[in-house]
Amino acid sequence: MESGGLISTEEAKRRVLILENPALRGESRATNTLFAGIQMILPGEIAPAHRHAAAAIRFVLDGDGAYTAVEGEKAFMSPGDFVITANWAPHDHGNPSKKPMLWLDVLDVPAVNFFETSFSESFDEPTQETTRKDGDSLSFYGSGVLPDGTPAMNRTPVINYTYARTRPIVERIMHAGDIDKRHGARVRYANPITGGPVLPTMGAWLAMLPKGFKGEPYRSTDGTIFVCVEGHGSTNVDGKVLEWRPNDVFVVPPWKRYSHTAPKESVLFSISDRPAQEALGIWREGK
Repeated sequence: MESGGLISTEEAKRRVLILENPALRGESRATNTLFAGIQMILPGEIAPAHRHAAAAIRFVLDGDGAYTAVEGEKAFMSPGDFVITANWAPHDHGNPSKKPMLWLDVLDVPAVNFFETSFSESFDEPTQETTRKDGDSLSFYGSGVLPDGTPAMNRTPVINYTYARTRPIVERIMHAGDIDKRHGARVRYANPITGGPVLPTMGAWLAMLPKGFKGEPYRSTDGTIFVCVEGHGSTNVDGKVLEWRPNDVFVVPPWKRYSHTAPKESVLFSISDRPAQEALGIWREGK
């Protein structure tokens, strides 16, 4: 919030507080493959249109009424919404509301940079022309039907997986008793055309932990970024206890054994590079 008075979106293009891994000083990354940061857009501001080779997601933390326009769809955002910006997709942000909007950005920038394939492009106009209404892509592709002739693609065509739609699903799964002993009642955000991950390089999940949950130990090779959406609890990562509450962001590094504990019903969002590892045949999990 202090940064809002120090630098404008005109100066910064994107006002982002970088969440830097302390073991990787100066490298602007949360894990070896993922960038993470908290972006803020103040009332009346516009973050101008651009596109880049890196894929990005937004997970909304606070505020209501700001939007991200992606590939011609203006998606208005609320806390808990999961917004997709695919590789090379034009996008801009705006905030016509009266409150600041904050969200978590996660991008595959370190992985893209490793392959030396980082390109970007700005546009002459600060905003793109929008031809689709808010929620069109979710209605078109995320409702159990598809527009006839929809081609297969390796990333989701849905722009915004709204929390208002996803949370009741995971809650219903929990009440049905489908609770994983390690992850709780968890759903995977999916590409509705293929059933695969939302992006080739990043996958995301939403998990509800029932009251009194004590998760069994788990580890996997994907470095994972977590966000507490509701409730409170802790995660033990190789003996180090990380306490979390709403909007806290924490990271579990690759192949570190961890377990969640939640004294009250809680919700965790997570995103990792698992799809990229699976495509390369190197992902694994264990206890």
